[in-house]
Amino acid sequence: MNEREVRLADGRNLQVYDTGDGELTVLWQHGTPQTGALLEPVVAAAKARDIRVVSPARPSYGTSSPNPGRSVRSVGEDLRQVVDALGIGRFAAVGASGGGPHALACAAVMPDRVTAVAGLAGLAPMTGDFDWFAGMASPGAPRAAVEGRAARAKFAETAEFDPDDFTEADWAALDGAWAALGQDAQRAGRAGPDGQVDDDVAYVSPWGFDVTELEVPVLVVHGGEDRVVPVSHGHWLVEHLRAGELWLRPRDGHISVLTALPVALDWVRGQG
Repeated sequence: MNEREVRLADGRNLQVYDTGDGELTVLWQHGTPQTGALLEPVVAAAKARDIRVVSPARPSYGTSSPNPGRSVRSVGEDLRQVVDALGIGRFAAVGASGGGPHALACAAVMPDRVTAVAGLAGLAPMTGDFDWFAGMASPGAPRAAVEGRAARAKFAETAEFDPDDFTEADWAALDGAWAALGQDAQRAGRAGPDGQVDDDVAYVSPWGFDVTELEVPVLVVHGGEDRVVPVSHGHWLVEHLRAGELWLRPRDGHISVLTALPVALDWVRGQG
């Protein structure tokens, strides 16, 4: 596995992890908070399907430079420079949780290069069409983010993780195949709150593109018992995407739904 830093046009750096080979390239979009480091279940599922995985760390994660006030679209613009630097032509974008919006941003910024998008437990844009917070076990962070970056940063000073965010199935996944995700989230948390703060503000702010205008095939995978990003987000996305498909997993929560990643990668490969 390769690790490098890509210098962006404005002088910032993005830390990028790369498995280095594969018939298809997938640009992996990590969740909140994560370091961007590739996780063993992702690497294993991709390798079995001859998929190269490139995983950039968003600003303020890992060694990636900060970019306060970033939008979901601006991350997509950063990623355009990453794929250019790595000589990648066409690729698929796959994201988990907070990575879902950023995978969609790739399709918005690079519609001629993205073959397909898959989002697992991904967020919908903030809209008045449904109660965006309903069903979240711990909505305090995104509610603070609505008030702006300063309010979200202040919330981070006293915020504590609520174990009730996760279902029994989630905890089983974290104790098993997806243990690396929990360990990586802890590393990201210890490094400081800036990445998570900027993520949350971006999620509840205008994304910088209209998901209803995306024409790329999009797979939405969502757990019916998700307490972090409720399934209503997945339903809204599929109802508003031009080429959206929903895989509803009624018994899965926010983490256990990631066990669907191998078949989601099969779907992505099938899109050409």
